[in-house]
Amino acid sequence: MTALETAPPRLQGPGIEFAGIDLNLGRTRILDKVSFQVRAGSVHALVGPNGGGKSSLIKTLLGQMPHQGELRLHWSAAPGTIGYVPQALEFDRGLPMTVDDFMAAMCQRRPAFLGLSRRHAPAIEQALARVGMLDKRKRRMGALSGGERQRVLLAQGLVPEAQLLVLDEPMSALDEPGVQVFEQLLRDWRQAGTTVLWIEHDLQAVGRLADRVTGLNRRVLFDDSPQQVLTPERLLELFSSHPRQQEASS
Repeated sequence: MTALETAPPRLQGPGIEFAGIDLNLGRTRILDKVSFQVRAGSVHALVGPNGGGKSSLIKTLLGQMPHQGELRLHWSAAPGTIGYVPQALEFDRGLPMTVDDFMAAMCQRRPAFLGLSRRHAPAIEQALARVGMLDKRKRRMGALSGGERQRVLLAQGLVPEAQLLVLDEPMSALDEPGVQVFEQLLRDWRQAGTTVLWIEHDLQAVGRLADRVTGLNRRVLFDDSPQQVLTPERLLELFSSHPRQQEASS
């Protein structure tokens, strides 16, 4: 083999550094001195109880919540694209919005009622094919099952191609075929060098698929490989602990 054939994939995604992140809502402390790093090109999972601050932390990363502390993205070259896949899609299911309409609204500047633009149509078709939804592109979003809607959300996270992907419990509504699609996407992203920050409650999936996992319950309780920290003792500590709620400084 040549050196080119044996070289590892080029890292496209950034490293992420959370350093002493504090977040207060009113006088309630949501995040308390949260510090950890996400390695460039890795699949990094966030686990913890509901209300432990996981979604709040990624909202600080996306610039949606003010915070104290330092949050740095370390790009190897010019900053790239950040993609986000939410946990669920809230919409009026009676709307006559097809899968194509949704993808057009999310992935292009051209108004959705004008249809897919020639510029974006190939990428949108490829994204729908990757999640197994190309044959249902003319179906109304409201007529899809929860798992099918979740696959469409994954598809919109693929357009445009992102170097950093933030996923908020993407497996929550997936059926078994959808889980297989998601696991293949994770393998593809890792091979491409995409950085993935992934909130997940399925600890078995995290153990199989993540390179590293951080346990968060307002503060970081562990940060290591899944094999090291997804033990009964560490998980009991994570899900049974109740950090004292602190009041923000006045």
